[in-house]
Amino acid sequence: MKFTINRDDLLLPLQKIVSVIEKRQTMPILSNVLIEIDGGNLKLTGTDLEIQIITNLKTPNTEDGSITVPARKFLDICRLLPANSEIKFEQSQDKAKILSGRSRFSLSCLPADNYPEFVVSDFDQQFTINAGKLKKALEKTTFCMANQDVRYYLNGLLLHISNSKLKLVASDGHRLSIYEDVLDVVTGVETRIILPRKGVLELSKLIDDDEAELNVEFSSNNIRFFINNLIFSAKLVDSKYPDFGKVFQQEFYNQIFIQKNSLKEALTRVAILSNEKIRGVVFDINADSLKISTHNPEHDEAEEEIAIEYSGDPISIAFNAQYILDAVSNLDSEIAVLTIAVNASTCFIDEPTESSYKYIVMPMRL
Repeated sequence: MKFTINRDDLLLPLQKIVSVIEKRQTMPILSNVLIEIDGGNLKLTGTDLEIQIITNLKTPNTEDGSITVPARKFLDICRLLPANSEIKFEQSQDKAKILSGRSRFSLSCLPADNYPEFVVSDFDQQFTINAGKLKKALEKTTFCMANQDVRYYLNGLLLHISNSKLKLVASDGHRLSIYEDVLDVVTGVETRIILPRKGVLELSKLIDDDEAELNVEFSSNNIRFFINNLIFSAKLVDSKYPDFGKVFQQEFYNQIFIQKNSLKEALTRVAILSNEKIRGVVFDINADSLKISTHNPEHDEAEEEIAIEYSGDPISIAFNAQYILDAVSNLDSEIAVLTIAVNASTCFIDEPTESSYKYIVMPMRL
């Protein structure tokens, strides 16, 4: 097999594919990228058997065939070649020769026949979604996903499609984010599926055109996104997401209105002296004022007071400072609204107007 391609046309798709390939593999061939040529179409594939990326490029001067080459070495070669240089790729038995200008490289290859198949079931449902809308939804929720939690359903993101309504939910057991939006088209689909953590993070990186319309296909086991000339597939988490609806069914104190930037700045300063492990801060809430305080095992202390709008009983409650900062930073408005449950079990953080985004954080015991 052989092909010729402009370095800049190859580099970006190759970077996207290499991002899904784990550096340490139990199967050496999974460190490689599968290269296939068929009738002038160059197809590149990378996978870790949980997620997969395929990209298709049109190339002149081709000779059909297939081979796998070390992904990161191939990427580094392409990345360090001059911009707009021409790359000639030729397979010679178990070697791949890469020629560009006066540069010559020879990479050891593995047969394409040994490349593992990414098993998928029949995709029986589909819908379309605006890329910008999905990217915003992901940005508002992904930071709440758990990482290597034994409750493996938390190591992912709930995607709930109900006809024309979209809902994304992420939680690590200590905080929870909910993002709701209305799709531009009626899907006729009713489903709740859990996307894996790594798949969600990689998908966010792949969406680079906010105006594009993404075609999405899924089954009970897999999901597939068509993003321009790229196909992203992921195995779904085989579990049921916990019912979080009960958190709304309780009594709450009156809402607390706080200037977002004032809260962020005060929290950031006070958190400097918080316990490095638990990052705990205490909120003492009274009419028109919020006192944020903390201390640590070295007996350092910090305290700051900011103005708020609140009328109701005094409240004293503790939070992880980073969780509050993450939530407030993702609000679009200049005002943050905190709503605390009377039993001090939860705190809602959202915006004063009807917003598509809600954030829930569980208090701490200090």
